[in-house]
Amino acid sequence: MPRPWLRWWVVMLLVGLLSACASGGSVRADQPMLPAASLPAPDSTTASGAYEGASDYRIGAQDLLNISVFGVEELTRDVRVNSNGHISLPLVGTVMAGGRTIPELESDLAKKYAEGYLQRPQVTVFVKEFTSQRITVEGAVKKPGIYPITGRTSLLQAIALAEGVDDRTADLGGIVVMRKVDGRKQAAVFDLRQVRKGLVEDPQLYGDDIVVVEQSGSKTAFRRFIESVPALGIFAWF
Repeated sequence: MPRPWLRWWVVMLLVGLLSACASGGSVRADQPMLPAASLPAPDSTTASGAYEGASDYRIGAQDLLNISVFGVEELTRDVRVNSNGHISLPLVGTVMAGGRTIPELESDLAKKYAEGYLQRPQVTVFVKEFTSQRITVEGAVKKPGIYPITGRTSLLQAIALAEGVDDRTADLGGIVVMRKVDGRKQAAVFDLRQVRKGLVEDPQLYGDDIVVVEQSGSKTAFRRFIESVPALGIFAWF
């Protein structure tokens, strides 16, 4: 059963789209008209799975960080951010990482290592697992829920996290990915059969994405809208 907030989300989607299509049967001219596989990355992200070294990504609890100091292999290690946002490192001890951007943490660690230990240390921080980032998988899947992203994650992998589609009820041609891009909500419709065959690129997912697997034979307004725009594939609203 869809969660109330998701039903509200879908209703708002339909209100915006149907009102945009009411006069001419098409979305506004300023809305993106891209192939489904070209759904843009969300705000403030890059291509590393959830986020890829984006300067404004803020480290969260349970993220797995790889920290290295150029020329000092003994200080290179993987550390997990604890529930309080802290990490523990040799020489410098406990450091607050949660809530900081990657450049901020790199700068802070460089200053700490420079205080009596190293001369002009060059510190690099790489996020190996973005467990603070999550996606929602809803609809006709075996285990709907909210799942953490731990690195690069595709649509097929997200559906696998939900233990696959419900073979009795899932409409494989009605897979919708929703996200926020440039301050506007956007969505794209995918045919899972084409993705599985490699005819359509398996789209990458990002933190806060919502995946909805529509039920076969459903009579909802959402289903009717999906069937009305097979050639468009992607649509946007505000």
